[in-house]
Amino acid sequence: MSPAPAPAPVPSGASPEGHILALARAGRRDEALAFARGAVDGARVTRVDALLATLLVNAGEREEARGVIEAARARPSDDPRACDALAHAALRLGAHRLSRDFYARAARLAPGDAGAWYNLAASERALGALEAAGEACDAAIACDGDHAASHLLRSELRVQSADDNHVDVLRAALARAPQDGSGRVALGYALAKELDDLGESAAAWAAWTAAAAARRAQMAYDVATDEAKLARIAQVFTQGPEPSAVPEGPALFVFIVGLPRSGTTLLERMLSNLPGVVSHGETDHFAQSLLGAAPRRADLDVFARAALADPAAVGRAYAARAARADGISVIEKLPMNYLYLGAMARALPHGALLALRRSPLESCFAMFRTLFGDAYPFSYALDDLARYYAAWDRLMGHWRALLGPALLEIRYDELVTDPQGQGARAAQHCRLPWEEGATAIEANRAASLTASAAQVRRPIYRTSLDKAARYGALLDPLRQALVRHGIADPDRI
Repeated sequence: MSPAPAPAPVPSGASPEGHILALARAGRRDEALAFARGAVDGARVTRVDALLATLLVNAGEREEARGVIEAARARPSDDPRACDALAHAALRLGAHRLSRDFYARAARLAPGDAGAWYNLAASERALGALEAAGEACDAAIACDGDHAASHLLRSELRVQSADDNHVDVLRAALARAPQDGSGRVALGYALAKELDDLGESAAAWAAWTAAAAARRAQMAYDVATDEAKLARIAQVFTQGPEPSAVPEGPALFVFIVGLPRSGTTLLERMLSNLPGVVSHGETDHFAQSLLGAAPRRADLDVFARAALADPAAVGRAYAARAARADGISVIEKLPMNYLYLGAMARALPHGALLALRRSPLESCFAMFRTLFGDAYPFSYALDDLARYYAAWDRLMGHWRALLGPALLEIRYDELVTDPQGQGARAAQHCRLPWEEGATAIEANRAASLTASAAQVRRPIYRTSLDKAARYGALLDPLRQALVRHGIADPDRI
């Protein structure tokens, strides 16, 4: 191996990392990479390592980026920001344990930084180390008693009990929080979750309602825009998959779709327990492939252009992004891929499409009690939820009619009450051999970054099936909104 090139001179008054950033911001990526490669300190980890790894990830040079991060792990560092940036670069590569190691180092180097401890807690939770995640949350809250994200994460790590909960702590933090601050939202969801665990339904509903209203007030969102988009997709995607013989062998790609909190992660964990199956989690690889292959015509909107994309080109682009190894079936579990089911069926005839669904009321209630961050903006107001659900239901009816047996729908209630039967049914649709042990989702050690990250570390449970019934008349406004927007029987699938 040839030695690394000597770093070029740094302009007067600039640091090496400053020079790299200046080159990158000027669009001189190759020069930035060349300089960064030569400026790496072989004795210690510095921000140059982090910049180099980040630039490589941005450039799609994943193998070299991982090599840079692995090499940095073997060297000491006294810079928590460099470690944090390396952790984030590793996270983008899906190298979750490598990411956790750098987040841990950053927290050790900056023990008074609540954000560093929170990042470590989130990383530990993704890997299923729930006790370690709780300890990191405690450390973050010890640094900053009002660190709302850490309070929320801690509340989600386990089912709280009457003897062991954080309700009083959360109420005190909420009392201190500014009325217009974002922290009130996370603290409110945390409080509602813990009250729900304790069976205090009325108080939990009040806390969710207040927190959701605060989140909705922060957003510029009009559900009519999404309604129009879903209707437009059904309007332009009218061509089903080409007739063909049933593919032989396991599905090369498995897409699991559905509204959030509908059981997509549960099914993913079951199927990825089978031999020869891996999950890539939630990526936008298919959307990128579809839009990249769409013709560039100014006279058409994005939906019409996507519908005209050459299916073979879309399939090739997706396969390249998915980087499937021979003999391996890849699961893609981005819930909102339900937008692209028609395109998927045409572009990937050797794939398999699985859609999860819950009763309208349960589905909307599950979304309403979840803080999604920037995603799913329709989930913070009951009327928005009802309107979006109805639009989604109409789109799924379109796909059902268009795709026929190419699309397998699975009910959440049946999946949790008969995991063996429904798991085997899903596996058969994917042309995968079923194994009874696949239902032991708690044995699946793969990282999870979804809202179910803590729940999937426990055996399959059924308690969520009774949730809506426990809230009774409190959910009547949601029921009425669903009926008002065309869902005749909100309690039934």
